[in-house]
Amino acid sequence: MDLNALRIFERVAATGSFTATARHFHRAVSSVSRQIATLEAALGQQLFYRHTRAVTLTEAGWRYYQEVREILERLDLATEALMAPNTEPSGVLRLNAPVAFGQRQIVPILHHFQRRYPAIKAELMLTDQLTDPVREGIDITFRVGALADSTLVARRLAPMNYVVAAAPDYLQRCGTPTRPDDLSQHDCLLYQGEMGRQRWYFNTADQSQACTYKVDGSLYSNDAESLVRAALMGQGLVMFPTWLIADELASGTLLPVLEAWECEVMPGRRDIHVLYAQRRLHTRKVSAFLDHLFEMVGPTPHWDRWRKLTLD
Repeated sequence: MDLNALRIFERVAATGSFTATARHFHRAVSSVSRQIATLEAALGQQLFYRHTRAVTLTEAGWRYYQEVREILERLDLATEALMAPNTEPSGVLRLNAPVAFGQRQIVPILHHFQRRYPAIKAELMLTDQLTDPVREGIDITFRVGALADSTLVARRLAPMNYVVAAAPDYLQRCGTPTRPDDLSQHDCLLYQGEMGRQRWYFNTADQSQACTYKVDGSLYSNDAESLVRAALMGQGLVMFPTWLIADELASGTLLPVLEAWECEVMPGRRDIHVLYAQRRLHTRKVSAFLDHLFEMVGPTPHWDRWRKLTLD
């Protein structure tokens, strides 16, 4: 069996694209297609359904992919341990994260990591849709909120701490809310994603259960960055996690309000987790990135230190 053919098969299965695979291996698309056809002929099985814009695994292809992926991972681990036991991490690190979190937090962390280990190349896939890290061949996945049952290892990275904030210009024009009830008289800019339109929950330290408050405003969007920009221009209030607006809070371009209340966009406290397969922890690139990640974020995440900065 041709090892190169198996690697090409694995990438086509992971990406669902002959073109992306050809680009990855610096080969012609026709070469990739021909190699897959040769592999299917050798196995006597159709591995992919060919569509106009993508290719998808057949049932036989999916079973074969699960086995081949694990074999290739074990082979890479064995080769790395034998040939380069003391060298720095290298290879392609594949990461998946929600869009805004990836843009705001993972990109700078990854930048520092790659400066530290220049032999690392990275593939960063940002999407707010849940993906299957195993099927997509992702090394490390970031998830916000509740976790589904999984065979992956999940490590808590940080809590999700929300803040209601607005630009100084807005607060000067419209006044500062002093209680959650006041929000009904304010322009609240709301995120609207797969879970529907954002709802705002508040509770104080002596309350056992958060209560939802009626909020509405002039702008809804499925793009958090657009809402932040609108808030910076003085359009209204936003409720976002500190990892998204920490820079604006530290600089004073957004000011926190209702700080006596804990706030959330759904009942209960949520965390940010890092997910990875146990066997991937044995690869130098994954273990090095996790060490770097937790070192940079720290016990108190840097995005939650804005309040100290504003007081200093």
